Amino acid sequence: MKEQFKKFLNEEQDPKAIEKITSKLNDLMMRGEEVGYIAVQKKPAITVFPDSIVLTNKRIIICKPKNLGLSMDFTDYTWDDIVGTFVKENILGSEFSFSTKTDIQVSIDYIPKIQARKIFTYAKEQLDLLKNPAVATPVVETIQTEEVEIEEEIEEIETEEVTSFAEIMPATTPSFTETFEPIQPQAPTGDRKLSELSKEELFDKLQNYKKLLDNGLIMQGEYDTFKKEILSYM
Repeated sequence: MKEQFKKFLNEEQDPKAIEKITSKLNDLMMRGEEVGYIAVQKKPAITVFPDSIVLTNKRIIICKPKNLGLSMDFTDYTWDDIVGTFVKENILGSEFSFSTKTDIQVSIDYIPKIQARKIFTYAKEQLDLLKNPAVATPVVETIQTEEVEIEEEIEEIETEEVTSFAEIMPATTPSFTETFEPIQPQAPTGDRKLSELSKEELFDKLQNYKKLLDNGLIMQGEYDTFKKEILSYM
């Protein structure tokens, strides 16, 4: 018997029935499918070939031996087709049953009570997963991580005293007829466009605007505009 199925012998399962089922399950399993629990019928009288029920992460499989155990019928029901599951505890074992969206009622009796509780709990967990699937983390957050880190680094730039404004802004002779225009986002590198600058040059340019803001030479709104435009090229 395969090692992965030995864990299903802890609640009075018939070892021979488990071995016979597991020998055939490997050919029935789909890609990514895993067995969650196996319950075996235990009737009061001696039952040479008991029915069994296998619960996986994708479906419920009903196993019924026939022809004196030489062959076996397998009937499966996927979780998205199942409406509800039920357990009824009797004096001699329990009855596990479930209903489908097509009004099919399936039940297996004489399941040991502890096994019936286990398959009922596992079934409820699978149905809950269908109703409340786990939300995957959007890939967009990962893609934007680099941009967020750049913005945080820019915000943490220490304020430095500007010793020479001429290096940042061209000196102009003020006159009464002159109309002051907002500072245009031109880099110290000349008339080169932002799209022609490297990331290092763009970063230096943004540092210069930060210094102007800290020294009160430009408004916060102007800085935000320059910052947004520069970041779009980084």
